[in-house]
Amino acid sequence: MGQEIEHSHFSADDFRLFEQKLEAETRYLGDLFTQKKLSQAGPVCGFEIEAWLIDPQGNPLPANQEYLDALADPMVVHELSRFNIELNIEPENLQGDVFSHMQLNLQETWNKCTQVAEGMDANLVMIGILPSVHDADLSLKNMTRSNRYKALNEQVLALRNNVPLHLDIHGRGHLNADHFDVMLESAATSFQIHLQTPLEQASEMFNRAIMLSAPMVAATANSPYLFGHELWDETRIPLFEQAVECGELAHRRVTFGDRYNEHSMLDIFIDNIRDYPVLVPNLSDDAQERMPHLRFHNGTIWRWNRPLLGFDPDGSPHLRIEHRVVPAGPSIPDTIANAAFFYGMMYGLTGRQNPGSLPFTLAKENFYLCARDGLHALVNWPGSETNSIRQILLEELIPMARIGLSELGVSKADNQYFLDIIEQRVSSGQNGAEWQRRWVAAHGKNMQALTLAYLRHQNSNKPVASWSI
Repeated sequence: MGQEIEHSHFSADDFRLFEQKLEAETRYLGDLFTQKKLSQAGPVCGFEIEAWLIDPQGNPLPANQEYLDALADPMVVHELSRFNIELNIEPENLQGDVFSHMQLNLQETWNKCTQVAEGMDANLVMIGILPSVHDADLSLKNMTRSNRYKALNEQVLALRNNVPLHLDIHGRGHLNADHFDVMLESAATSFQIHLQTPLEQASEMFNRAIMLSAPMVAATANSPYLFGHELWDETRIPLFEQAVECGELAHRRVTFGDRYNEHSMLDIFIDNIRDYPVLVPNLSDDAQERMPHLRFHNGTIWRWNRPLLGFDPDGSPHLRIEHRVVPAGPSIPDTIANAAFFYGMMYGLTGRQNPGSLPFTLAKENFYLCARDGLHALVNWPGSETNSIRQILLEELIPMARIGLSELGVSKADNQYFLDIIEQRVSSGQNGAEWQRRWVAAHGKNMQALTLAYLRHQNSNKPVASWSI
């Protein structure tokens, strides 16, 4: 959940003082690593999911403040645009019937959210990129009224010397456009999966998340259209990377990174100071032990796999991994299945398939190939006799995920039900992106009608593999 700030204008002294506090808190974090004082709890799982408010015609509805006022739920908050919200659930231990519990909790929250939306003659939809969104919708008039977002926009443009942001996405089609603010980011909505892990496992788990980003994005792709252009299966990936582009290309604010974590997760927080200028110097009076400046700065660097610092209920600081490659949707069962698949693979990786068996350059290449081509992607995978990501998923990764969930102590019922959803999706070749393309091939490129058809299926609560055209 994003943190609000008091104002959006800053002086040179603000930047200087923020940088001093950031360096001091990073040294303090280094002491926690050295003394092994970070929480040993885990594995603990959780997630955030972003959604769109839409009107009866399927267009984005910029009314999130009115909506949130009516909802009055602290676990549902605003996002960058006035037509987006974010839902959060309480973390749970990764064992037993955890995924059934997660589905029940999400469904209860979603039912409450949709009921409030209906009272406003609106609907909610979970999807990576809303097909009906137009470039004109992504303007400052539709930015959520928040100092945090106003400051983000001003500082990104300042780092760019007020040069417009440029979209250049080559896929099945080609989109080339300029944009004069950061509102492009709001078109990319995600399902962000969290894993809290004991300190001694964190680096290995972080590297596994990097390696598994390619199969995750292939299996879950749900964003084939932007402004009516058919682009990547997960167009959200290049869109977000280009939406807040500032500074050197080697150190994009939205990035897959340039290497596995070699020594300690602390290295990433040190890289944050070295490679990324402070974007928003939000000064805090919180104690150094809360590391407010370090956490805020880390929150302005959107790695596709990002380390986060948080606190256990007893106040102990913990480290968790945020896996950001998965789009929102298509349905609630699909959403929880996506989480189950990620956790299962994370704990099911064998020695033959650990990150050391796949060079980082190939992990990164696989990621972009799978974001572009989805289940049709051809990749390099350690020990595999095929390059087909679809075949690799069916023959190696889904069985591996079943083993991982079993070893975690996840119930047999949850293991079978949720991973069967993934297997049926991959077997049929129909993830969210493929369903959208098939619908357009059958009915024409009417993006509002596509949005409403998608919403009807989403509300059926059936996995996307079973959706009709």
